[in-house]
Amino acid sequence: MSFLNSASPASTTTGPGSVINDITVNNPPDDSITDLSFSPQQDLLAAASWDRKVRIYEIDSNSGNNQGRALFEHEAPVFSVAWTYDGTKVVSGGADKQVKLFDLQTQQSQQIGAHDAPVRAVRYVECGPSNTPAVVSGSWDKTLKYWDMRSPQPITTIQLPDRVYTMDSSQKLLVVGCAERQIVVIDLNQPQQIFKNSLSPLKWQTRAISCYPQGNGFAVGSIEGRCGIQYINEQDQTKQGFAFKCHRKMGSNTTTSTIRSVSSTSQAYPVNAISFHPVYGTFSTAGSDGTFSFWDKDARQRLKSFPELNGSITATAFNKNGSIFAYALGYDWSQGYMGNRPDYPVQIKLHGTKDDEVKQKKKRI
Repeated sequence: MSFLNSASPASTTTGPGSVINDITVNNPPDDSITDLSFSPQQDLLAAASWDRKVRIYEIDSNSGNNQGRALFEHEAPVFSVAWTYDGTKVVSGGADKQVKLFDLQTQQSQQIGAHDAPVRAVRYVECGPSNTPAVVSGSWDKTLKYWDMRSPQPITTIQLPDRVYTMDSSQKLLVVGCAERQIVVIDLNQPQQIFKNSLSPLKWQTRAISCYPQGNGFAVGSIEGRCGIQYINEQDQTKQGFAFKCHRKMGSNTTTSTIRSVSSTSQAYPVNAISFHPVYGTFSTAGSDGTFSFWDKDARQRLKSFPELNGSITATAFNKNGSIFAYALGYDWSQGYMGNRPDYPVQIKLHGTKDDEVKQKKKRI
């Protein structure tokens, strides 16, 4: 039986989802996982980790069976990983201030760029009307740099308002989340300049940004357990933009009714990861509370919630057709060094998605 269709009886349209049949990836990293990225061409999953390595796993989408396919290293923790559109190469960036490119066929990696401070996020993009390929990297040195993968000198460097915390791209949209709640939007038809600079709609530090598959907006998550739905077009934003609470827990001595009236009795947890379904355009949020949920932004509703796991969820990703949802368990340092412990789990799990979890519900007439 395919693990994609082996749902537990507890997983119903109205009730919470089940993780009982989720597959554990073999030979996980030795330290917390910072980023996950699926190949856009086949079921290969790249995982970046604090252990200075990027691992690439090959996954059988029918059985969930998996094995290591490749591995390459940085000189310090790796913070971000992404694939080229043709699925032949992986780009990564980390605390060693390097941007690296790994060729899956030759199993060789090379440094293609560098910053003056740790590289927090990398993406592969296509720029301008001619779709010129480039790697873009964002750093704590407050710059964004584009690389053509063949030259050690950046094509363009953009000065940002603050350190880069998160970044994502889709179509011709690139969105960078910086410190002090600064959000920078770039139109990749004109990649050398900032299209729009604004403050996050959320009140606290930006933790995660993910662009819609259509490239017309993005979701932003923060450390206070909230998510903002944003559109690039001002009219769309006025009509469809909103923010909502997620990844909150009720206090131990409170009831649901008191939570609604006294917000201080709920505990907020950072939203560590947001991923959009490549087919349906719905999305996931995952957080320090060890839970993940699937949402429909157009209907403004939660599609499915899942039970709390035994550790923070640090990264997530959908595969190319959205049939597999990968999530990483590990310590996210949200509780400081005191919250870490030797037996804290470091795992990558594979959840086979079902339509009643990730597909938009039919609108009521």
